[in-house]
Amino acid sequence: MSANTQERILVTGGAGFIGYHVCQKLLESGKKVIIIDNFNNYYEPKLKEDRIKQLSDKSYNDKNLSVYKADISNFNKIKDIIKKNPIDKICHLAAQAGVRYSITNPFLYEKSNILGTLNMLEIARQFKIKDFIFASSSSVYGNNKKFPFSESDSIDHPISLYAATKKSTELMAYTYHHLYGINCTGLRFFTVYGPWGRPDMSYMSFTKAILEGKPIKVYNNGDMQRDFTYVEDIVPGVVAALEKSYPYEIFNLGNSKSVKLINFIKCVEKLLGKSAKKILLPMQQGDVLKTFADINKAKTMLGYNPKTDIEEGIRRFIKWYKEYYMPK
Repeated sequence: MSANTQERILVTGGAGFIGYHVCQKLLESGKKVIIIDNFNNYYEPKLKEDRIKQLSDKSYNDKNLSVYKADISNFNKIKDIIKKNPIDKICHLAAQAGVRYSITNPFLYEKSNILGTLNMLEIARQFKIKDFIFASSSSVYGNNKKFPFSESDSIDHPISLYAATKKSTELMAYTYHHLYGINCTGLRFFTVYGPWGRPDMSYMSFTKAILEGKPIKVYNNGDMQRDFTYVEDIVPGVVAALEKSYPYEIFNLGNSKSVKLINFIKCVEKLLGKSAKKILLPMQQGDVLKTFADINKAKTMLGYNPKTDIEEGIRRFIKWYKEYYMPK
């Protein structure tokens, strides 16, 4: 590709939470973006449609954004789209999300996360697309006892099917890198939160319930710890992975601070100016006790540098939440 040629990037899951923010950044930098998303009803499709409307309503060149409603588990449909839309790189963010949901709906995860990723790798091979960036997850670490989690740690004991499918995507990507020379970079996201987030995420459901005066479910007495990472800190890491195109690498993208869930809830309460009615429940199957990212590798090789603390991140999220769900 010559220096004057516009880079064309396929983003699967571009109507999703992280996908939307990544597409926004790519469009702002003048890239041509092709989105494939199935707009499924795991959570309200209107939110996905509104994210796309946001991208379409911005002052980007209309010719730089194409959106296709398609499921990545349908190989022939994806192949037809790529034939009509030549691309330079794949940013594969589409997946069936949710740890607990994977326990009750296992086949959805096999279809979307494993078959879907295999299909996208096969698209890369057949269309000779050299660069393949994909979303993994901090859940692959399971209940590892060594903190912070490092990319070199063992991930042989996933404790949810979701985690197992994410580990599988890393293995498949390595195989395609080894066999076909495709540059594959996996990004292990750590509890990403922020505006335009997924309603199934705890911070969204907590905010909704507190504002409506309804109780919230708090598992393990709120003693779980999470490396909460603000979405606008994640995006530069994804974009840098696309630009660097390493042969095969795995990176943690987190905030490198582990926060107790109960303290996270207190911060939400403080910024909403309302106390939550809490229903304390035992630990859920598939949940891990603690996540905590070692991000030194991402700092060194991607220039990754998260800056947003919890209070500031939640403040920005609540501002968006009220504007979107409670317009005056």
